[in-house]
This record gives sequence, C-alpha cells and structure tokens, in this order.
Amino acid sequence: MTSSAETGASVFQRADSSRPGRSALAPSLMLAAALLLPGCETVNSALSPIIGGGGPALGAPGFVRGFLGGVATEDPAAALIARNVLSAGGSATDAAVAAGFAMSVTLPSRVGLGGGGACLSFDPAKGTTEAVMFLPGTRAAVPPGADRPAAVPLLARGLFGLHTRNPVRPFEELMAPAEQLARFGTEVSRGLAADLAAVSGPLLADPGARAVFARPDGRPKVAGETMTQPELAGTLGQLRVGGVGDMHQGGFARRLEESSRAAGGNLTGDELRAALPNLVAPIELPSRNGDRIAFLPPPADGGLAAAAAFAALQGGASLPDASRRGLAAAAAWRQGAGDARAILASTSLPAAEPGPVGASAGLVVFDRLGHAVSCAFTMNNLFGTGRVVPGFGFLLAPAANIGQVRPPLLSAALAYNPNIKSFRLAAAASGQEAAPIGVAGPAALQLLRSTAPLAALESGSPEPARTQLGTCTDYLPGYPNRCSILSDPRGAGVALGAIDR
Repeated sequence: MTSSAETGASVFQRADSSRPGRSALAPSLMLAAALLLPGCETVNSALSPIIGGGGPALGAPGFVRGFLGGVATEDPAAALIARNVLSAGGSATDAAVAAGFAMSVTLPSRVGLGGGGACLSFDPAKGTTEAVMFLPGTRAAVPPGADRPAAVPLLARGLFGLHTRNPVRPFEELMAPAEQLARFGTEVSRGLAADLAAVSGPLLADPGARAVFARPDGRPKVAGETMTQPELAGTLGQLRVGGVGDMHQGGFARRLEESSRAAGGNLTGDELRAALPNLVAPIELPSRNGDRIAFLPPPADGGLAAAAAFAALQGGASLPDASRRGLAAAAAWRQGAGDARAILASTSLPAAEPGPVGASAGLVVFDRLGHAVSCAFTMNNLFGTGRVVPGFGFLLAPAANIGQVRPPLLSAALAYNPNIKSFRLAAAASGQEAAPIGVAGPAALQLLRSTAPLAALESGSPEPARTQLGTCTDYLPGYPNRCSILSDPRGAGVALGAIDR
C-alpha cells in the first residue's frame, strides 16, 4: 500500500497547503491511498477512550454510557443510525458517514449515490476545521446522445474521503445499515412523501423510479408505506465489499457507464476515474471570545453566501438585509466576479439573486470528545434527473454546469475556539435561496447575542429554510450538560442525543 499511496498523492487536490504550520502531504497521502485502494481496510485503528465494563462491546450500541453527543438530520431513520454509531463508540465522522449513506436510501430525492455534497470537519486534537468537497461532478460538454446529461457521481467517494478525518469504526461497517434499509425496506418519511407529491408526475414516468416510489395502482407512495430498493441494496453491498473505488474504475464502472446511457445520463469511464473529492480550507471569520466560524467554500457557494450574511449580521444588519447580502455574494461568484475573499471584502456588490436553485439536505453531528461534522448533500434537483440507472438502483443527478439546472446553495458552518481547541456550534440548512441565512441567522444569534438555541433556530431561519443546529454553549469537550441538538420543527427531520443511560 505504501508505493500506491505515494503514487496517488497528487490526485488529491488540497487548496490549503500553503497555510503556515500545516502539513498538506500526510493527509493527502492518507486520503489518496484510501481512494486508490478501496478494498483495503481504512484508517480504523483509533480506539474509544471509554472502556465498557460488562456491557456491550465496542461497536455495539450501548457501549457508550452517559453523554453521546448529538445528531440532527432531515431524515429520522438516518438520525437513528447516526445515534447508534455514537452509542457504539463511533466518532462524529463515523456517524456522519453512516447517516449520509442511509439518507441515500431514505431520502433519495435529495441525497444519492448519483449526487454529492460537501462537509466541514472539526478536529479538537488540532483545533482546526477542514472542508471535504465532493459536489456532483461537472461535465465538459453535453455528451452525444444524452437527453438528460448526468453529473459525475461523487457521494460514495466523498463519504470515503470524509471517513479519513477522525475515524474510529470500519468504513464497511458504516455502510451496512444503509444496505439493510434498501434490502429489507424502510418507511417512507414525511419529507420524502412531500418531495414525491411535488414531482410525482414526471418522476413516475420512469420505469425504474415507478418500481421504487409508486404504489401498485401507480400513485406515489405516502408517508408510512414501505419502500424496498433491491437493486440499490446490491450496489451498496458490492461497494461495501469491493470498495467505493469500484464505482469509478474496473468492471463495475464500465457497467455503470453502459447503464447510464439507458438513463440518458451518458457517463464516461474517464470522467468516473478522474472524479475525486477535494480537501480544502474553509472560509473562516472571527467571532466574539476568540471563536472562529468556518463556512463551506466555493464551489459550495451557499457557504460563501452564509459567510457574507454572517458578516453583515455581525455588523448590525437585519436578517432580511443580511440575507440579501449573502445572495448578492453568491450571485457575484456565479457570475465570475472574483475570488471568495474579494467578494466578502467588497462593499459595493449589486443586489442580485442566483435565481431558482436545486434542493439539498443538511446534517450536523458532534461526539462526546468534541469532534464535529456539518454537511450539505444534493442531487442538484429533486430526484436528480428523475431516472434510475438500470441494474444499479440509484438516481442520477443532472450536470449543473450545462442546460437549465442551477446547483443548490449548499450551506453549512462550524464554530470553534482555536485557543482551547474546542467545539462551539454546527449548522446546516436547506431551503433553496433561504439556506444561507438558515445557517448564518442561528449561528449569529448564538455566537453574537447568546440567544437560546431553540429561539435562535426559530427566529434566525426564515422560510423556506430548514436548519439543523448543534451547539455547546460552554464548548466541548468540557461541558456536555450545556450542549443542545435541534432539528427545525417546521421540517420533517429529527434531532437525537445526547445522553444514553
């Protein structure tokens, strides 16, 4: 594995290698090796500092007693899986990976193997935050013969990349719950049912989608009904056993290339092989008490919008004015008006909006030791292209850089204190154009005004934002009794944690 890791290091792009005191080489070698050798066991050797005495073993729910951390997602089944990972001794990273794969089964309207996302990861040992970027890959041009050009899938490889940031449990173990949900069935959630109702006409015109999402009479399934996905279970099982790299190279990738043509997406083997997540520096702004707040960087330009809105709120702007400032920043980025720092520093951005944007889903999780992850996932559109890849069981995402599709404003943030290396807050939001203020508003009310967490969420997330919020008022590790985990009560998600007795 050593020689392969050294050979593959250059394919992992890292944008923060020039930051003083940081080594770009070691993390790059580790992630590149993992991506290029997907069949090898990943970095799973970190043992839990809590030793069970006569109870469940490490890796079994119930191993951790007392404070677990917390998780909030837009899907209840995924939240429960993430909480079980925390209870079994897994880290926030492990829980986020397991929840991400679970959401690809339980909320495929917004999360799927054919799509991607972006995550922020805080490591209390280093006192730093990193961004793992795996947005659905763009295409050079409309492929010949493609009537619904697909983005290059990156969710599986992206979650594998995220797993290199503070893992405890084996990666294949974290994939297993999603595979089981797909194989044995899961209930249609309220969130998925609402998405189905919104686009059922065109979606159910596809035979593959109809087989998964429709009742026998052809009408869309409703909340509480069972949904099984045997082809998706087979895909997840093969990736679990063979490694997620199989999706991008070898026989599995060749079959995907061929089958994508039947769905009108026309992926190519070269594009699949070249698609890799990036580890980059987030956008960071100072806050009070020496805290720093990190936002997703472009091309997840919802993070730029959230950063601009947060800066405006820090300067005394109202929520509506801050939201407009954030949307103007995102629009400037999309129009090629300069780099993110220049846009943030500008005092004369013209009022503008990025126009109608795609759907997304948020996730936040923190563990008992103060590791934290905040993610935003997307299919670039509700149910992506609306077509399931035959034999693979997942929907393709539309390519966002060609045609009429506008990518979502992926918005997530993490606040921490670099001096005491402690976690303070995590937020992620969906809700189209309101997603950035759905992150910036609650974050500002918590960090700048010490508003109670629920009040900050309810007053800081204007419609149609749906915010997932985790906050530790007196930091973590240190004061677990001052931690809260919340899911927007207007949405269909759930928050779970933080004590297991």
